[in-house]
Order: sequence, then structure tokens, then C-alpha cells
Amino acid sequence: MASTRRPTYRPSGSGKPAGSGKPVSSGNRTKTPETQKDVRPGVITASKSAPAAAPEPRDPVRKPARNPAGKPAADNRTRPAKPGEQATPGEQQSRTQAVLAAAKRPWRKRAEQQAAPHSGKTNGGKTNGGKTNGANANGAEPDNVLAFPEPKGKRIRRNVIMAACVAAALVAGMILAAVYSPVLAVKTVTVSGTKLLKATQVQAALKPLEGTPLPQVNDEEVERLLKPLVQIKSVSTQARPPSELVVQVQERVPVALVKRGAEYLLVDVEGVRLTATADPANVKLPVIDGGAGAIGKDLFQATTAVLGALPATVLAKLSNASAKSVDAVELKLVDGQTIIWGNESEKELKARVLEALLKVPADPANPVNVYDVSVPRHPVTR
Repeated sequence: MASTRRPTYRPSGSGKPAGSGKPVSSGNRTKTPETQKDVRPGVITASKSAPAAAPEPRDPVRKPARNPAGKPAADNRTRPAKPGEQATPGEQQSRTQAVLAAAKRPWRKRAEQQAAPHSGKTNGGKTNGGKTNGANANGAEPDNVLAFPEPKGKRIRRNVIMAACVAAALVAGMILAAVYSPVLAVKTVTVSGTKLLKATQVQAALKPLEGTPLPQVNDEEVERLLKPLVQIKSVSTQARPPSELVVQVQERVPVALVKRGAEYLLVDVEGVRLTATADPANVKLPVIDGGAGAIGKDLFQATTAVLGALPATVLAKLSNASAKSVDAVELKLVDGQTIIWGNESEKELKARVLEALLKVPADPANPVNVYDVSVPRHPVTR
């Protein structure tokens, strides 16, 4: 608590009573009481005065200033301006300050309400057991809180993310429905590209696929089911919703006939036995006597490799093929002419040269009995 005793100064040696001298005043200090006695010369003493007034509460609105005469100035906030009267700069400033102070009061109240849950104080700093009154006690926002709009960029980004998630969910649902839906189950199998086999044979081999959804059928599964059919070299599939499976078959190409007893086996360039026939005259392919068991595996593969390089028009003119070694492969035409092939090197070029020689018209005066294409860049006929 502030002291109420104010010091006074009395010069030493004056010999006058304390009350007769003039007190030393500073600013607005009050005069020393006339009845004060026992003042020691040259000593600063304190005198009682009226107790200090309690500090006034702070108000954001300034009090009206006092004029030099000590009278309060007119309150410009409440005095209405007379018609035609122009406000002085002081009045304008006071009015502006009053408006600003009135605008700040709700925000100060809002700040106190928001700080109350953390400090446990409300209603001017008084404790209330950690509880708050008004809107904050119920967890609701006060009425004077402004709700600022969400930034446009953030709202657009959120909408884009939500739309992408919805689209992904729809696509995933459609894929799952297509993969597992019985509506797309296989009911019909269409086969094309078969010559050695019948389409019914392929359809019978693919019978286990019926009832399987089309998206679950792949080429690997089809090849596994068709593996027992050696005539098929490769296969491709195509799904035609709602229930048709199209199978394109590529068969092995027979290049020769191998005589085995009373029957003839059709073999491809790899020596795979494709089918059998009892009448070789109906199959326009050269005959290899005994096959790999008679002439050896290496010679058989060398012969079939040469026959596989020939075009179909040349194969149809051959009667048989033989090989004394892998470098001495010979072919026989149905007309009795001999073709010296040599080894299997440059077989594509040799096949084109032989096809061109066979297209040359025959000269009865100089018939050709031998076509030597072992050196394809210098063929010889004799």
C-alpha cells in the first residue's frame, strides 16, 4: 500500500515556527498543515494527508481532458453537433477513439472466454473450479466469433481428391464384378486355323473352361489344356462378351512323310509326328525312308530342316529326300530330277534359287537332270 506521508523541508536556523514559513512545494503537492510542530531544523519530515485515491479502472475510452482553468472540457462523444457546426479536430479524434473502443469490447470479451478453459478463470479473473460460463461451458462457440471461409484452393483440392477416390472405387467395383460375375461365363468356344485337327477336337479339350468368367481365361491356361494335341504349335485367345471365347490355332507344318511299315507318318521340321496316312499319293510331300530310326537323328534333322525351308510349291514337286551326311542332302523330284542341296547353310537363299530354276521352261534338246544349289550364288544345272 502506498505511503500517505509526504515529506516537507524546513531550512535550518530560521527560528520561526514551523507553521509560519512557506512550505516547499513540488508540482501539485499539498501545503504543510499550519498546526504541525516539533519540526527539526534541516530535517525532512513527512506529514499526513488525505489517503491516496484507489486507481480507477482502465477504460479504453479516454476521459474528457481538462482545460487550463481546471474545468472539464465538453464531452464531444455525447454532445450532438448543431446544424451547420463543424467539429473541431479534438472532437473528431474523441469520436474516432470512442468508435474504436466500442468495436474492441466484443473481441476483448471473446479473448477472455477463449482463455478461460486454459486458465480456469472467468468473469474478470475469478476462479470457478476450472469451469467456464456462457457458451464455452457447453463446448459451443460464442456468438461473436467470425467464421472465415475456407480457401478456394484447399476446397478444390479436397473435391478433386474425393472425386478421384470415388472414381477409383467405382472402377475397382466394376473390375471385381467383371472378374467374378457369372454373367460373363464362357458358354461358347469358337475355333479357327485347324487343318490337321478338327474343331471339335479342340473344343473337347477346352471343355473345362465352360462356366469360367472370360476375364479369368488366358493363353497360358488354354495352352496347358491343348498340350496333348501335338499338332498345335501355338494358340491365341480372344474374349467376346458376354460368353464367347475365340481360339486361334497355329498348327505345325508337315514337311515330309516317314514310312513305318504299311503307313506313312507326317512329320514337321522338328521331326514331330503329326498324323498318319495309308495313301501317300494324297499327300504331296517327299518321303524319308525309315525316318530317324533308320538314317540317324542328325541326318533326319538335317533333312527336315532343308524341307522346312522350301516353299509349298517346291515341296509339292518332291518325291523323296535323303542324306548321306549332314553336308550331303539330296532331294528327288517327281519327274526324276535330282537336287543337290549340300548342307543346311543359307537354306533360304538356296530355296529361292531352286524355285527360280524350276520355273525355267524345259528345253527338250537339252533336258536338265541335276540342279546343284550347294553354292547358291553360282548354281549349276546339267
